[in-house]
Amino acid sequence: MNKIVILGGGTAGWMTASTLIKCFPHKKITLIESPNIATVGVGESTLQSIRGWQVTLGIHDKDFMAACDATYKLSIKFTDFYKKGEAFHYSFGRPCLQGNELGMRDWWFKKFLYPETPHSDFAVCNYPQMALVNENKCSFNLDNKIPFQFHRDTAFQFDATKFGLWLRDNVCIPGGLRHIKEEIKTIEQDEDGIKTLNGKYKADLFIDCTGFKSLLLGQTLKEPFINLENTLPNNTAWCTRIPYKDKRKELVGYTNCTAVENGWIWNIPLWSRMGCGYVYSDKFISDDDALKEFQKHIGTKELDFKKIKFRIGIHKRLWVKNVCAIGLAGGFIEPLESNGLFSVHEFIHHLVRTLQRPTVSQWDKDVFTSLCKKAYDTFYEFVAMHYALSHRQDTPYWQSNFNRKWTERLLNSLPRSYLETFLESTSGVPCIAAGMHWSPTDIPTLVKANIAPNMDRWKEKWKLTASRLDKRKDEWKKAVKDVPIMYDFLKKHYY
Repeated sequence: MNKIVILGGGTAGWMTASTLIKCFPHKKITLIESPNIATVGVGESTLQSIRGWQVTLGIHDKDFMAACDATYKLSIKFTDFYKKGEAFHYSFGRPCLQGNELGMRDWWFKKFLYPETPHSDFAVCNYPQMALVNENKCSFNLDNKIPFQFHRDTAFQFDATKFGLWLRDNVCIPGGLRHIKEEIKTIEQDEDGIKTLNGKYKADLFIDCTGFKSLLLGQTLKEPFINLENTLPNNTAWCTRIPYKDKRKELVGYTNCTAVENGWIWNIPLWSRMGCGYVYSDKFISDDDALKEFQKHIGTKELDFKKIKFRIGIHKRLWVKNVCAIGLAGGFIEPLESNGLFSVHEFIHHLVRTLQRPTVSQWDKDVFTSLCKKAYDTFYEFVAMHYALSHRQDTPYWQSNFNRKWTERLLNSLPRSYLETFLESTSGVPCIAAGMHWSPTDIPTLVKANIAPNMDRWKEKWKLTASRLDKRKDEWKKAVKDVPIMYDFLKKHYY
């Protein structure tokens, strides 16, 4: 497959093009985008897994951050998800298990011994970078003071449109990409899939990056779409951009997700402004009423608001004949946990592995689908966990969620993933479980582990454990005392 055509610009198209240019400089790669279609522009926040893709491209933070309005992201804050008045963090990076006898279970024994301990304390005790998050600090040089590796354990918040354009101008075009702006009016098919676009563009492989439209995979090849809206009901978002009132204070190192009456609201601090959006289900509130609710939450109507409709699910196959799909064209969950851009770079990773083969067989295509769907399913289950563990019942939306009958798949996968990732993990599962009050230290579990019969002896041990965790937490807080705030750090290094 030496001749590749990518249909669609946007972040997915330009991330795909830049990766292929870097990994396969000998291939003839063309990107065709419509001059009249604006990008969706939801994805402004990433997970730390984007660092692996960044290394593949050989680009550094200083190369693109200023051009893309970028800031650093160390965690995600969830407010009012379990119930109103509670908040917790899913902290990035690896938990610090140095000195922990039983891994992250040490904290649960602390909680068992001192029930008044807030659930938000879980992340603070296990993830050293939370000392930075809570003080709104940032630094490259803390590896010797706290066990936190900056260029591994941070992610980005950026203007996704600007990022795509930066990749176009700094990686793709200089790397030899052929860039065409043209509306696709005709698509000719044959037994191998797509024969031509507009009667003249041919390729061994067509990559569909046309977003929710899914022009090639969905509309043309009619690949069935597996709808998952019964589990995750949200299907619409209102988005806007908010100017800072107090930038030094509001520019924080995390994305804030706040559960509200009929969904949740994101707030993403970029360098020059904040990205904000309301994700909801139109089964519970009209678009007009949702906009009013959103405007009331952010305290203004004097902004430009954009409505985005989306569907939750994934195509049955992601590589059909000579077409594969990347990004929204293949599937989407919802914006929670920044999964849009996550699926893009994960699907691209599997595409590169496939194209490294001398030839691509049907087995290779099916493996691509299988690997992408496995990544999708894992993240779908993770996002579903945020709703499954919520105990909010204050509106019909949350009552419906509270009483939802979850599929056997989710009922099996969520407890299993919790237990599998509990001792040591870079997964966010333990953080979400802790924030949502899902405890592994109930009496039956302790009895089964042969701890309950010797509870008094164990309690003395747990007092030492709790003391050690609190001491370590205080040491991390002290270590970041003289570190600059996020605003000053970014201004010094990039702006």
